[in-house]
Amino acid sequence: MNPPYDDALSVRQGRPSAPRPADEGERTVGASATFAELLQRVKAEGLLDLAPGYYAGRLALNTALFAAGVVAFFALGDSWLQLLVAVWMGLSGGQSAFMWHDAGHKAMFRNRRAASLVGYIHANLVNGVSYGWWVNHHNRHHSHPNHLDMDPDIGRRTVIFDMKQYATRTGRQRLIVRYQSVLFFVLLVLESYKMQKTAVTMIARREVRRPALEAALLLARAAIYLTCVFMVLSPVLAIAFVLVQQATLGVYFGLIFAPNHKGMALRDGEEENLDWLARQVLTSRNIRPSLLMDFLYGGLNYQVEHHLFPAMPQKNLGRARELTRAYCAERGMPYHEVGFWASYREVATFLHEVSAPVRDGRAGPTAQAA
Repeated sequence: MNPPYDDALSVRQGRPSAPRPADEGERTVGASATFAELLQRVKAEGLLDLAPGYYAGRLALNTALFAAGVVAFFALGDSWLQLLVAVWMGLSGGQSAFMWHDAGHKAMFRNRRAASLVGYIHANLVNGVSYGWWVNHHNRHHSHPNHLDMDPDIGRRTVIFDMKQYATRTGRQRLIVRYQSVLFFVLLVLESYKMQKTAVTMIARREVRRPALEAALLLARAAIYLTCVFMVLSPVLAIAFVLVQQATLGVYFGLIFAPNHKGMALRDGEEENLDWLARQVLTSRNIRPSLLMDFLYGGLNYQVEHHLFPAMPQKNLGRARELTRAYCAERGMPYHEVGFWASYREVATFLHEVSAPVRDGRAGPTAQAA
């Protein structure tokens, strides 16, 4: 195994190493382990071709899941059993997120209008999230995964992934960092709220392409959702329903994204030195597939393949995994895949060890004074 890969693996095995710009060895490996041949193998099997029948089925299934929750809501009326419906609707919202995700990547439609229609409905109208903001944010993440300066998914977190980030944390943020291996998961209950708050902020700043449309959809969602909840349920139960539904959705969002990159190789520096193959494979973690995992993660348990081929239909990721594993093995490139529980254990271990200097008083004078 090449030495640069040892550094990448030290992070994923729970021994966080300091992120650094790619050295000459990494550039050499990146150049030799080209992406072009793997891409050719994938295209030869038609794995990048659109799958309209598959997505028609997925859209129908998601609609049925959502409709079942709505029917149960009105059938139960003012009953505390509605909290079970709230959990169902939270999980249903998470499933609908896979539709806006795949539409945003053009995995569902190549046509922008068709993709945007699915995106706006499932993001803004169903979940209260700005589709326009998310597409821009997510594309930047895909271009530079786990890069401390270029990956917005790292920049918007309170937890830290390297001690260099600690100096920018203040007040209660530092308390969160101290116990981040636990609080990271606890605070996922707020993830949906944070994304909805970001949606309002981005639309108000007109930092999305269609602010009027997105604002109208968010207002329509809020009006329909809150009217139904407070008309059918008593005030206390209505508030409880909203809180449980939002918490469930937030935790589901968080549990989907948490294992994908957290605890994998970090990178730093002003320039991007790894080629596409190394950049995506070394920073991504797969969760071992099964019918249940594929459904719960919407195909994002194939995180390596999704990052290599973001426009690939979800149903083809399993076969792409077989080709990618074989290709990486041929070239001695590490390919990381673990089970469901092991993935979260690796994330928690990484966060715990990164914040160890804070708990031990070794954060350094600059960070402490900040």
